[in-house]
Amino acid sequence: MSIFEAFLSTPEALDAFSDHHFVDAMLRFEAALARSQAQLGLIPESAAHSIVGSCKVELFDVAKILRDSGRAGSVAIPLVKTLKDAVGVFNADAVQYVHFGSTSQDVIDTAMALVTRDAVQLIDADLGKAADALLQLATQHAQTPVLARTLMQPASVTSFGLKCANWAAPLVRARTRIAIAAKNALQLQLGGAVGTLAQMKEHGPAVRARVAQALGLQDAGNAWHTQRDEWVALGCELGIAVGSLGKIATDIALMGQYEVGELAEPSEPGRGGSSAMPHKRNPVASMVALAASQRAPQRVAALLATMPQQHERALGAWQAELAEWPQLLVTTHGSVRAMAGALPGLQVDAARMRANIDTLRAQLPREAADEWFDPALAESAGALALAQVQALRAAK
Repeated sequence: MSIFEAFLSTPEALDAFSDHHFVDAMLRFEAALARSQAQLGLIPESAAHSIVGSCKVELFDVAKILRDSGRAGSVAIPLVKTLKDAVGVFNADAVQYVHFGSTSQDVIDTAMALVTRDAVQLIDADLGKAADALLQLATQHAQTPVLARTLMQPASVTSFGLKCANWAAPLVRARTRIAIAAKNALQLQLGGAVGTLAQMKEHGPAVRARVAQALGLQDAGNAWHTQRDEWVALGCELGIAVGSLGKIATDIALMGQYEVGELAEPSEPGRGGSSAMPHKRNPVASMVALAASQRAPQRVAALLATMPQQHERALGAWQAELAEWPQLLVTTHGSVRAMAGALPGLQVDAARMRANIDTLRAQLPREAADEWFDPALAESAGALALAQVQALRAAK
């Protein structure tokens, strides 16, 4: 993570995909696998006890595992080797049962599902905060007249409340779609060498079900080593959410320009200043959301591009997907956290909104001014806003 990416993300999202957290998730998979296999009599209880006792991330040199992964071609290979070494110190007989019946992709995909679940929960919580703030603004300003603008030019009068309700709608829908996509995507990966669970023989499905339950993941019923549709579908929904946040940020930034002056992001010491001009008040939350909306499409496109994977294990495509995935998640959370932080304190200048309408009315023939720029037009827009707020709150 570069210095220029750090402030476009959040500490929580970065931690979710940190090296330490990811290796810990891999070890949680290995512990759950050994425990489940012992319960079904596939491996000795003593071996499972030794394996589970050794699956503690603080016992591992995470930096060394990552260094060795470059030569091995997979982070799972040095991790499993290190785990076997740790188990062998106390129970040499148990070493043969470490990682039994699974493969590198099983542990990596499952670990990715575990850390992704943490990130998705962060994203969902902040999407909820952003939507709540917009629905409150929509209610408060249901009858506040403001210029609607089409093709970047004044078009007619609407209400600011309706603008806020329209901003909120895609966020409410995004939460629903992301929740559905996450339920489908966050599945245990366990198929063994080629997806057949061959080493575990008839016990394979039962082991898979137990491991999934232990980790709180869905049991896919099969290996999805090169079937990435549900996984990429979640990525697409995240990308759409970032686009919706970018639309809100675009409007706020435009309405906050000095010459327009209708909105302003919250102000506090150290926020949005300039190193050269003391009068500046930069919309930094909108900046973060806009930066995300320009980066996320490339991440989603990369995920889609990795879907044509070879046979039962991909050469290059899966590895490319793994590299892109955390970037999409941390970018998404950076965007939604920025807007969730700014929207509750959004400063609305209703007087300036009215003044901009009146300025335009004064330049037009009375008939045209009354038809298109009468502030009373906000009343009907306000009724639509309140109806939409009610529907969106019910949908939540």
